[in-house]
Order: sequence, then structure tokens, then C-alpha cells
Amino acid sequence: MNIGDEIVVGGITLKSNVLMAPLAGYTCFPFRLMAERLGAGSAYTEMVSSDGLKYNDRATSKLLYTDEREKLKCVQLLGSIPTVFERAAKSDRIQKFDIIDINMGCPVPNVIKSGEGCALMNDIPRASKIIEACKRSGKIVSVKCRIGMNRQKIVIEEFARMCEASGADMITVHGRTRDMMYDGEPLYDYIKLAKQSVRIPVIANGGINSKEKAFEMMEKTGADGIMLARYGFENPLIFSELTGKKCSDTKFSLIMEQLEIAKECFDELYVLTYIKKLSSYFMKKLPGSKKYKLELYKCGSISELRVVLEKIFGSKEDAGAI
Repeated sequence: MNIGDEIVVGGITLKSNVLMAPLAGYTCFPFRLMAERLGAGSAYTEMVSSDGLKYNDRATSKLLYTDEREKLKCVQLLGSIPTVFERAAKSDRIQKFDIIDINMGCPVPNVIKSGEGCALMNDIPRASKIIEACKRSGKIVSVKCRIGMNRQKIVIEEFARMCEASGADMITVHGRTRDMMYDGEPLYDYIKLAKQSVRIPVIANGGINSKEKAFEMMEKTGADGIMLARYGFENPLIFSELTGKKCSDTKFSLIMEQLEIAKECFDELYVLTYIKKLSSYFMKKLPGSKKYKLELYKCGSISELRVVLEKIFGSKEDAGAI
């Protein structure tokens, strides 16, 4: 399979096998729309607590915000209790989503202490029950995991087979152990081992920070596709570059589009916070970015933000290159 090809997941055909990972604090509705428009086959919500859904609070509502513009709706759930996952997967708030992804890869200490995220790779029977519980909702289910907790306990072969046997329709493998966090070269051979162990699609993730790294990941793992994380946020045009989808967007046009969509969906404080974060990523390679960031973070209103964004991106000769 080549980068940019369509991929079938549980009966749904994704328009490309270049996917956008769920990123806490970043993959909100406007960003997912942009990723999809630029060629991403899917883009997941930020991780949502399966237990937290019962509280129906504003924060969770923002995480779950979507509308008809998002053609393929994918949510990621976090938790550790099978019955809670089943209740969440069958809830009215998740009914609008087409695919449920189960977070079994988050390495953050507070998540691990709660028995969630990557900690589930230490409890394969519980992980299996969670997948089965989500499948009882009738939805397509994917799993995002790592290769194990540490190099002394790499369990990805057994774990991948369990995911398939429990009903998962796809797995995404981050090619690092939990203790590697987000550092170091991914261990490609273990992603390849997962791919060779199952018949369902296996997506490769971890360390993809350029077009070249994307092709290297596919070549070394034989995966069915790739999933971008932080680099997708830094350079969303990578989706069009990898899939061959034509676009004429620039940094400025993308950031202004994001501003307008965010304004439609969220309150001003949320809009300001999100656009400042996105802009900070966009300007990583711009000369004088430190000065621009100071100006950016001083903005207290959307009107002030527009002026600064115009100054940073609107007149730059390299505005087309992210």
C-alpha cells in the first residue's frame, strides 16, 4: 500500500491512509475540518474521558463539538472500566460519531496511575473487555497503543492479536515504549511485527516530522497507513503534500480560516487560546518568532488578534511555506 491510498476500516472507506492523531488541547473541530480538507483520511477529537461523559459539562461539550461539515466523525475515549466504556459508547453524545478510538497509548503519569492509556497494555484481559464493550455499541472501533511499557516488556505482538480477536477494526501503533515518552527513534521492527500479526489495518505512528520520515515509516514497517501527531499541527499542509491533493493555502489563509470557524463554534476565550496555540506552531521557523509570540500572547480580543496575525503572516514572502 502506498501513502495517500484509500483504506477500508470496518466497512468505511477513508479517502486516504494519512491520518491525524488525537492531541489533547489541539485537535478541536476547526482543526479537524482543516486536516480533512487538506487530505487527512480521518482526524480524531481530543481524548475524552469515558467516565466524564456522564457530567455533561461545558469542557466535554467543546471536545465533542461537531456538525455536518465534518464528514467522518471520529472520537477518542479514555478510561479503564469496561462497563463505563460501554455506557459511553452507547450514549447519545457519542451516537453522532462514526468511529470510536480507544486510548491505550497515553504515557502521561496521571493517566498511567489511573490504570488508563498505556497502562492497559499491562492488563491485556481488561483491555480486551474494553474493546468488546465498545463494539457492543455497534460502532467501528479502533485502538491506539504503544509497543509496550518498556523495552523489557514489549507486548505488541500479543496485544495486536488480542485487539483483532476482541473486535477492533484497526490499530494504530506508536513505535515507542511508554518510558520513551515522545523521544528517540521509533522502533520500526515492532510496528512491522504488529502488522504481520493481524489482518486488520495497522497504522504506524511516532516520530514523523517530515515528508521523508513519512515515507521511511511506511517503508520500514509495511503498515497500511501513517498517523501524524505534532507535525500535523505544525505543518497541516503535509496532508496535501503526502496525498497529492491540490491546494493553494498559505499560513495566513489557514490561520484566518481557522479563526472564522472557531468563532462560529466557541466563545471568545476559547478562540483566542486555540488560535494563539496554532499560530505559535505555524511560526516555529519564522525569523523573529520570539518577538511575534510576545505580541500574539498579549492579544486580549479577536480584533487585536487579527491585527497581529496580519502582521506575522499576511505580508511575509514565505507565507506559503509552513
